[in-house]
Amino acid sequence: MKRQEKAMVVFSGGQDSTTCLLWAMREFAEVEAVTFHYGQRHELEIECAKSIAKELGVNHRVLDMSLLSQLTPNALTRTDIEIEEKEGELPSTFVDGRNLLFLSFAAVAAKQMGAKHIVTGVCETDFSGYPDCRDVFIKSLNVTLNLSMDYPFVIDTPLMWLNKAETWQLADQLGALDFVRTKTLTCYNGVISDGCGECPACRLRKRGLDEYLAIKDKGAVSS
Repeated sequence: MKRQEKAMVVFSGGQDSTTCLLWAMREFAEVEAVTFHYGQRHELEIECAKSIAKELGVNHRVLDMSLLSQLTPNALTRTDIEIEEKEGELPSTFVDGRNLLFLSFAAVAAKQMGAKHIVTGVCETDFSGYPDCRDVFIKSLNVTLNLSMDYPFVIDTPLMWLNKAETWQLADQLGALDFVRTKTLTCYNGVISDGCGECPACRLRKRGLDEYLAIKDKGAVSS
């Protein structure tokens, strides 16, 4: 049974945020989505988010956060910075302050619509070395937002303790495995669906999908 509450989903059009959007649609009576334009490499990410929201019938807005790309050089906003991960260092795709700002602005928008729930797809189990995907950060920010606006926000993180295989499983349980697989954009190189197959995001996504499908097939055989 749906909770008779409203939720704002931080939505990029990727695998995780789309799964979270579908989860929120199952859980809450009213759902809206917000996407942030922060100078990311691929405009297709914004178009993908718009298309998914439209197909799902979700009210959707895009907010301009282009200042972020001016403040922090990173591989997600600069084509002259290589996408790489080095041991002991933050990945070059890490954007300083991104989730802090996105969740803060999402909270402002949520309060205006009377929503107490903010849904985000951050994940500590499979996180790519990003400190702003940790549970401790989310809990800390949740307290700060509540204090700053004197409003009882709840930041929901349905993927926080799931690995990628379990995230695919959740999409399947929501009846949307093929939808998430074919319509989302996770790839750092801007290739929709299964992606380029080479960047860290695509490798993580494929490894999780292969693991889940193998488990699913094994379960089907054993039953």
